[in-house]
Amino acid sequence: MTLSVPRALVAAAIAVLTSTTLAAHHGNASFDTSKQVTLKGTVTEWIWANPHCFLKIDAMDDSGSVRNWALETQNPTAMTQRGWSRKAFNIGDQVTVALEAVKNGAPIGRIVTITLPNGSTLSAGTLPNTPPAP
Repeated sequence: MTLSVPRALVAAAIAVLTSTTLAAHHGNASFDTSKQVTLKGTVTEWIWANPHCFLKIDAMDDSGSVRNWALETQNPTAMTQRGWSRKAFNIGDQVTVALEAVKNGAPIGRIVTITLPNGSTLSAGTLPNTPPAP
C-alpha cells in the first residue's frame, strides 16, 4: 500500500508539469494582439498538419518589397469546424488576410480572417472563446 502513494505523487507531478508546458505553447506573448494587419498576397504553400496549419503567402510590405509570410492557424480538426479544408487554398490564389503579426517585425503572423478569391471569408477563430464561423 505504501507504493501507491509515491506513484500518485509522481503522476500528479507529471500532470502539473505537462499542463504548464502545454499552456506555454499557446501563449500570445510573441504576437501584437493590440492591432490587426491586412495583407493582400499570393498563396505559395498551404500546410494542413498538426499541431497547427500554416498558410504561406507572398505579400508586399510597406517598403514595396515582397516578403514570404508564414501565417499560423489552429489544428486541422478545429479549422474543419470553422469551414476550412485541406483543399481551401491553391498555389497562386490571391487572398486578403487579416492577421496579428509578431512583435519583432518578422513576416510571421496568426490569421484572424481570410478572404478567398471567390469573395467568401473564413474565420480562424484565434481569439480565446471565439465561436466557429457560421
